[in-house]
Amino acid sequence: MKSRFAPSPTGYLHIGGARTALFAWAWTKKQQGQFVLRIEDTDRERSTQASVDAILDGMSWLGLAHDEGPFYQTDRFDRYKEIIKQLLDDDKAYYCECSKERLQTLRDELTEKGEKAKYDGCCRDKKLTSGVVRFKNPLTGLVVFDDAVKGQISINNQELDDLIIARSDGTPTYNLTVVVDDHDMEIDTVIRGDDHINNTPRQINLYQALGWELPKFAHLPMILGSDGARLSKRHGAVSVMAYRDEGFLPEALLNYLVRLGWSHGDQEIFSLDEIVSLFELKNINKAPASFNQEKLIWLNQEYIKSASVEYLIEQLSWHLDHQGVDSSTGPELNVVVKHLQERSKTLVEMVDGMKMFYQDFTEFDEKLAKKQFKDSESIALLMSKLSALNDWTASAIKDQIKQVCDELDIGFGKIGQPFRLALSGNGNAGNIDIVAQLVGQKRTLSRLQMALDYINN
Repeated sequence: MKSRFAPSPTGYLHIGGARTALFAWAWTKKQQGQFVLRIEDTDRERSTQASVDAILDGMSWLGLAHDEGPFYQTDRFDRYKEIIKQLLDDDKAYYCECSKERLQTLRDELTEKGEKAKYDGCCRDKKLTSGVVRFKNPLTGLVVFDDAVKGQISINNQELDDLIIARSDGTPTYNLTVVVDDHDMEIDTVIRGDDHINNTPRQINLYQALGWELPKFAHLPMILGSDGARLSKRHGAVSVMAYRDEGFLPEALLNYLVRLGWSHGDQEIFSLDEIVSLFELKNINKAPASFNQEKLIWLNQEYIKSASVEYLIEQLSWHLDHQGVDSSTGPELNVVVKHLQERSKTLVEMVDGMKMFYQDFTEFDEKLAKKQFKDSESIALLMSKLSALNDWTASAIKDQIKQVCDELDIGFGKIGQPFRLALSGNGNAGNIDIVAQLVGQKRTLSRLQMALDYINN
C-alpha cells in the first residue's frame, strides 16, 4: 500500500500541507506501506530551491520520513511527453491555438450570462499540429467516485471542459503530471486537501482514457483561523519551521495537527505510535477544522513537562545558538532545564528564562526597579549574609533570607521581590533560593550590588 505527499515548491511548508503530509504518512504506516515524497516542481517560474529546502527541512523536523523519493517532476518530462503523444495519437487529445484574448472574451460572455466559464471546444476537430494540448473530456455521462472523507461525489461531464494538459512550449500541466505520477508510483490512496476536489473528476477521466486503475481518494477539510476565515499569515505563524523557531516541539505540533479534523473519542494527547495505530480515514471530519493557537501552546507545555531533560537539551540546541546563549558559562544545563521545565510554555520561553544563569546584564526593568528597589537596608543586609555564606545551596540561601526578614521584622515580599528582580533583571524567576543557587554566589552578589547602586544613585 502506498500514499504520497506531493507539495509544490513555491513557498514554505505551511500548516495545511504539514497536516496533509501527517495524515498520508499515518495512513501509510497504519497499512504498513510505503510513504512517497514527490516535489511537484513543473511551475518553473515560481518553484525555487529555497522552497524545496524548506519542505525537506520541515518534513525532517516533524519526523515524517519518506520511504521513497523525493522524486522531482522536472526529472520526468520525457515520461509526460510520452503520455501526451499517446493521447494525441489515440485521438484523446488535440492541439488548440485559441488566443488568450478569445478565451477571455468567451469567459466574460459566459459569466455575463450566468453560465459556468469553460472552454467551448473550438479547436476540438480542427486537426491542428501546434499550440497547447487539450484533453478530450467526455461530452456526456457522469463521473462518480467514493471519497473516503466526503462520501459519494457525482459530477456531470457537461460541467467540465477540455483541460490543457501541455502548454505551448510542451511542458506538462498539473492535472496530467499528477495522474501519470500516481499511476507510475503505484499510489493506492490519494490523500490531499479538498481544494483539489474540483480536479478529481478531470483526473479520473484521464485515468480512464489511459486505461489505468483508479486510486482511492480522500479529500481533507480545510483549516480555518479562529475567526472562521481561511488560515493565512494574519492568523500567526503558518510555516512549519516558524513554529520550530517559536519554540514548539515537533511532537506537540504533530499532535495538534492530527486533531485538526480527526478524532478518537475525547482523547487529546497522542504519541506518534498511537496516531499510527488509531488512525482511520473514516474518522476524519467533513467540516473544516478551526486553528486555535492557545490550544497548541497548552499542548506544547504538556509535552515540555513530560519530555526527558536529555531530549529537551537536544531540541534547545538550535535555540541556544540562535539566541547566542553559551551554556558553558554557568551551571550544568540539565539542572537549569529541569528547573524551568514545569513553567515553560515554549522552548523560546525556556531559553529566555535561562539567560540569567549564563549571561550578565547591565540594567534592570526600569518600571519594576522603581517599584521594588526602595529599601537599601534589607538588600545590604542580605548581601552581607550571602557573602559570608560558605554553603552555597538553596536551603542555606533560604535560611539567610529568613534571617533578614526576622532581624528587620519585615515580610518575605519586602526582600523576596527585590531579590528576584536583582537576580533576573526582569522579575521573571521561579523560587529565588533555587535561582540564586544556580546563578552562583559571585553573580548573585554582583547583582545585589547593582541593585544597591541603583537605589543610592
